[in-house]
Amino acid sequence: MYEKRLIDLALEARKRAYCPYSHFAVGAALLCQDGTIYTGCNIESSAYTPTICAERTAIFKAVSEGKREFICLAVAGGREDADILPITTPCGVCRQVMMEFCNPQTFLIFCASSPENYKAYTLAQLLPKGFAPTNLNY
Repeated sequence: MYEKRLIDLALEARKRAYCPYSHFAVGAALLCQDGTIYTGCNIESSAYTPTICAERTAIFKAVSEGKREFICLAVAGGREDADILPITTPCGVCRQVMMEFCNPQTFLIFCASSPENYKAYTLAQLLPKGFAPTNLNY
């Protein structure tokens, strides 16, 4: 299934993380409606605030290429020197960015430690009562 392929790509993207401060490497792989896949890794800055997460890197790469419809995303993260990864969920900022582009009821997020060990959540499960573009329709 596609989740294992996405998890493999997220684990591969994790290897490219630039995380000299937190030493917490994260990779993500985003599946677009048209089948295109975008990957991302976290990129830290010594000023901390300009740091960007792997999930947002993948989403922003896709959006910058004109993609706006997404099916699911896989994320894998943990200490860069870890042999066994924990199940890591996206941060609140990444969840909010997902709300901008994804249907919270159907968009799936695979949080993985390996292709065999993962948990699947909808965006609505990870961000209940999230603020979406539809909230601005008043």
